[in-house]
Amino acid sequence: MLRTALAALATLAVASLPMAPLHAQHVPQSQAEISRGFVPLVKQATPAVVNIYARRVVESRSPFAGDPLFGSIFRDFAARPRVQNSLGSGVILSDDGIVVSNYHVVGQATEIRVVLNNGAEHDASVLLADEESDLAILQLDDAAGMPHLPLRDSDTVEVGELVLAIGNPFGVGQTVSSGIVSGLARSGVATGNARGYFIQTDAPINPGNSGGALVDTSGRLIGVNTSIMTRSGGSNGVGFAIPAALVAQFVEQARAGNDRFERPWAGMTGQPVTSDISESLGLGLPNGVLIAALHPASPFAQAGLQVGDVIIEVDGHPVNTPPEMLFRMSVRGPGHPADVLFLRQGMQHRVRAMMIMAPETPPRDSVTLTERDVLPGLSASRINPAVETELGRTYGEDGVVVTDPGPYGARIGLRAGDMLLAIGDRAVTAPAEIGALLLRAAPRITMLIKRGGSRISLRFRA
Repeated sequence: MLRTALAALATLAVASLPMAPLHAQHVPQSQAEISRGFVPLVKQATPAVVNIYARRVVESRSPFAGDPLFGSIFRDFAARPRVQNSLGSGVILSDDGIVVSNYHVVGQATEIRVVLNNGAEHDASVLLADEESDLAILQLDDAAGMPHLPLRDSDTVEVGELVLAIGNPFGVGQTVSSGIVSGLARSGVATGNARGYFIQTDAPINPGNSGGALVDTSGRLIGVNTSIMTRSGGSNGVGFAIPAALVAQFVEQARAGNDRFERPWAGMTGQPVTSDISESLGLGLPNGVLIAALHPASPFAQAGLQVGDVIIEVDGHPVNTPPEMLFRMSVRGPGHPADVLFLRQGMQHRVRAMMIMAPETPPRDSVTLTERDVLPGLSASRINPAVETELGRTYGEDGVVVTDPGPYGARIGLRAGDMLLAIGDRAVTAPAEIGALLLRAAPRITMLIKRGGSRISLRFRA
């Protein structure tokens, strides 16, 4: 049993089940109701919010691993496995024990223990986890008749609504805080690896709240608390939650047995329409996403869009940034059509674009260097649309890209998403060449990479 846990940093997630019907939120009418505040709501919602204790075993690499001189000498002193504990929150979404939490709470865990509000404990297994969304769906063992929260369609949420944040901050036990919805459609604000589109709230959220519930005054889940914007490490009134609309898609895929979250592929490079762009194109207000590059197989290209068109709505929802557009596509899900409203030469056009997964052509031909190689742990792949999507790269380049620098690659300055152009005096044309090229160039190695629009030369000793 897991009793000891380290407080997890605040970055959270959500899940997907049928949305609860929209109905008026309760407003206290009498002095007695006002004095009791949120008491009835808290009694209704808190049984479905759980504490999660997760444990995983990690192995620290030997500092001499991969070293041509000392690696063999200290081979017998390989680092021993050590245990990492994490603590977070989760939300029960169904009576059969489907729970949503954060990837950073339970991702790669070897043991997960869930403790309910009434003290009951259940082991749990991961059905689906996605680091980019920072979402994970769990299944409780021996679960039946579980208390659970209905999902509200988060597209109906408005700024100014009263909300409660429920979780287990700092591991002190279940805690409830109140606030309002401060903003919608926030993007580029999450910590860690999470990327997406968030609901902003001023309800206090602290470490340990990860995976907890953001509920409306009718007791419906509108988001999963996922991150805070802070300089001190504590809450300062700027918290973020993943909308329930995305949670619904995530749970649907978990129920279908997917082993990874499938997000639709845009196959384009887009940019927000600024005032200058709007003026130059004669668009009026600076709204929408300008298509700067378009893959021939992109669902937008297949629907008839072209470079220079401006996408202004997806499924009836305005989109002003690429993350907003990608969120709307993810909510729709692969295999389903989306209504797209766009501008071309000042005229509005509407089409239906079929959402598809990113193509895996050319093949990735992925490699991961071993302890016998220089830079063990370095992983690289040939660039294709699926790899570009996973790394958040813009469309349009060919070559070999770093997917994980590993501890030694990170030490010399490599990052995921870097293109490998050359090692020593040889161009890198395939992932399988990397190990041999590094050994050939040793002990004084020069590596030429491309990061963004810049070429960078890395020099190091093997």
